[in-house]
Amino acid sequence: MGTANFLLYMTIFVIVWIAINVIGLFGLKWDPYPFILLNLFFSTQASYAAPLILLAQNRQDDRDRVQIEQDRSRNERNLADTEYLTREVAALRITLREVATRDFVRSELRGLLEDLLALQEEGVSDSFDGGAQDNGDTLKESRAAARRPATSSFKAVSPKKSAKGAAPKRPTDP
Repeated sequence: MGTANFLLYMTIFVIVWIAINVIGLFGLKWDPYPFILLNLFFSTQASYAAPLILLAQNRQDDRDRVQIEQDRSRNERNLADTEYLTREVAALRITLREVATRDFVRSELRGLLEDLLALQEEGVSDSFDGGAQDNGDTLKESRAAARRPATSSFKAVSPKKSAKGAAPKRPTDP
């Protein structure tokens, strides 16, 4: 029974009570004009209602306290999760700075391919049988340089060739 229903029923009850006692329907007048008995009923009802209202308020305060504590713990977890994700994103950014990009790898491969084609045009064979020792050493040095990681000091390299037939510039090793 909600508050609106209670007020409606109580209003109807009071109007009927007063009408019967003022008009005297059916010859009944058990509570004459000052309506002392009705006043006693209201006082009794108020004396029971006040503690019930206080109990309901205390229960609501307890519910609010629990809700606030749950909100606080949820906010702390969200903050911890956000801080963790921020650290992870920062670590990924740092890691990605050290990883060779696709364009860098492509330019390195193009450079190696052009070096190999240039060596092939000079007539250097891939066999290491001792002939053309100087050119073989150059090839070995070129391959060793290509194997060394140059990711910590690479600069932005565009994948386009700078001039026709010229190899793109490669970053220097540390």
